Amino acid sequence: MPVKTLDPSELATADVHKILLSAVAPRPIAFASTVDTDGRVNLSPFSFFNVFSANPPILIFSPARRGRDNTTKHTYENVKQHKEVVINIVNHAIVEQMSLTSTEYDRGVNEFEKAGLTAVASDVVQPPRVGEAPVSFECTVEDIIALGMEGGAGNLIISKVVRIHINTQYLNTKGDLDTTKLDLVARMGESWYCRASGEALFEIPKPIFNKGIGVDQLPKHVLKSNVLTGNHLGRLGNIERLPDATSIEKELHSKEIITILQLEDEQKQRHTLHQYAVGFIDKNDIERALSILCCLK
Repeated sequence: MPVKTLDPSELATADVHKILLSAVAPRPIAFASTVDTDGRVNLSPFSFFNVFSANPPILIFSPARRGRDNTTKHTYENVKQHKEVVINIVNHAIVEQMSLTSTEYDRGVNEFEKAGLTAVASDVVQPPRVGEAPVSFECTVEDIIALGMEGGAGNLIISKVVRIHINTQYLNTKGDLDTTKLDLVARMGESWYCRASGEALFEIPKPIFNKGIGVDQLPKHVLKSNVLTGNHLGRLGNIERLPDATSIEKELHSKEIITILQLEDEQKQRHTLHQYAVGFIDKNDIERALSILCCLK
């Protein structure tokens, strides 16, 4: 398919920014509360954010320089003055209030009050946490790395977690955070967000738990399929071993496979067999699906 190739050095910063934010998504949101040397509170969201280590527990977010005038944000100025931050996690229940805090209020304006959010005193650090957030991380700022001095340049705020606060309504019966209850949101390009709930959530068995055979070991007709998608192939390739002769023989004697193999047109035969296998892949019965696919050479 046609590809549009661009050199970022030949584009305006605003155009690079637009492409990056639309393509590198969804991005989690760091809802960061900070204080300045006078103790004035600031609360702002940043989607250049992620977790980078568990031991030590490190979160990094990046308040970038404004592209239009190369000024820096209050959060960045605050953490340089007072090296503490609380990173609050955003879910759908507070997404509109979070968005409101992205307004560029004057220094000293308390965004907790503007957004109607509850400032709860932290245990270790001075900045308060957001009482409505499902999870909050009290952090000390370990380092600040400027990635440039021009408009659009990021500033990495390397933050070490020293306390974790979890709203218990988002725990499952085992006491772990429940992804289906969290209802998290993430930032997309332009004014778009996405919501991690309902049909947007799906599970994939982690390859790290077993050594998959790989797509290259699947029957050749499978690799040429116009029915099986790349995701289907990836799921099949994650199985630990090819089915044994007994499993394949059992399928060969099933009514469904006998009917498929009686089709005279080989292309229709493969197409029908692949459609039949997809039904089992979608039910996560990968062993059965691969046994069916191995009924053809």
